[in-house]
Amino acid sequence: MDGVWDFFQTLLWAPLGFASETPLHTLILVTITVVTSLALTVYVVLHLIAPKPRAVLPSEKTYVTTNPDGTVSSPRPLPCWYDRWFAERHLHEKDDPSAAVPKGFHVPDTGGEIEPAEVEISVIIPAYNEEDRILPTLEEMVDYLDERFGRPQPAAGKGGSENGTNKTSPPVPRHRLVFKGDRRRAPVTARGYEILIVDDGSRDRTAHVALEFAARRGLHDVLRVIRLERNRGKGGGVTHGFRHARGAYVLFADADGASRFSDLGKLVEGCEDVVDGSGRGVAIGSRAHLVGSEAVVKRSAIRNFLMRSFHFVLMILTPPATSRIRDTQCGFKLFSRAALPHIVPYMHTEGWIFDIEMLMLAESAPATPVLASDGAVIGTTYGIRVAEIPVEWHEVGGSKMSLVRDSVKMALGLAVLRASWMLGVYRRRLT
Repeated sequence: MDGVWDFFQTLLWAPLGFASETPLHTLILVTITVVTSLALTVYVVLHLIAPKPRAVLPSEKTYVTTNPDGTVSSPRPLPCWYDRWFAERHLHEKDDPSAAVPKGFHVPDTGGEIEPAEVEISVIIPAYNEEDRILPTLEEMVDYLDERFGRPQPAAGKGGSENGTNKTSPPVPRHRLVFKGDRRRAPVTARGYEILIVDDGSRDRTAHVALEFAARRGLHDVLRVIRLERNRGKGGGVTHGFRHARGAYVLFADADGASRFSDLGKLVEGCEDVVDGSGRGVAIGSRAHLVGSEAVVKRSAIRNFLMRSFHFVLMILTPPATSRIRDTQCGFKLFSRAALPHIVPYMHTEGWIFDIEMLMLAESAPATPVLASDGAVIGTTYGIRVAEIPVEWHEVGGSKMSLVRDSVKMALGLAVLRASWMLGVYRRRLT
């Protein structure tokens, strides 16, 4: 025992002895060298281990839907606001005199606009082996969307449901519009909705079940299935769907239907409450109000312990606005269309903690004007504000998440994510 104590004493006093016997300028030089070496090592290691999204394959830029007769269509090209945004941004950064984009053109990440919305809301559903859980989710979703948003009006000469025309709803009660408070633009006139199911390399009948449902409900070209050739992860699936969304609002919702879909109205109104002068706003569903309720108390002690531990790590590692959010992981989040180009192009994480990167990117978004009641610019504000909205939620069996393994991976992933943004491994840049 005495030998162990002597060893620790030596380990403790050796650096102090070295410091007392070494000239000050040498000590400073050694300290700078050690700190610089450690920082460089961390930077190199982060470059090696930080997640890098895989490239999109050509087939993944297509979708299938149902035809008016109930058959499945051949692959069709997906609309993609991101590709046009990327091309315009790239030309702007190069400042090519021959480019179609003139010098000084306001690209989206500095306050410009992306393509106008074609529908009022896009719902993105990332799905991996969800054939047993997705059908009740779609039933609840379509019932609510039909009632509150209505079907998009079919183009002239195009058919729709079983009787040869798209099912369209009569005038419905409107939610408030996200862009209505932006007096520099006309209110959103797009109507209807779309559902994009991103089949993340499923090995079961997820896509088949979704298309059967679409045929039965007459969702011709309203429900679209995007098939990813190889699994990317939930974050990768959501990001891919966001790049192709046509909505004035874009929501991602889990395929298990754990969140009550009718709470979408709360998110729309919450987004309206925080939207800024450029039409940017985010509203996220939150289960924080359920802590202590029967729905949470009944869960295992280890699950609740891991939940609290992760939230503690989150508060330490994330920037101020994100760290104050009480529930970052609820799979029910809404974005205004104007917010997308400040978030989607810069996403790196494809695993479980992609939600946190989205919120961090929203918090660090560039400044936008603050408008007075008459539309005059009276200042600027940084970041996209996030409304945290209480929603109803229930546990659904069949989760793909391994409790302990994935919780540890999420904590490590969060540390890598935060360090990558702090040290410049991740940046707001085109890749």
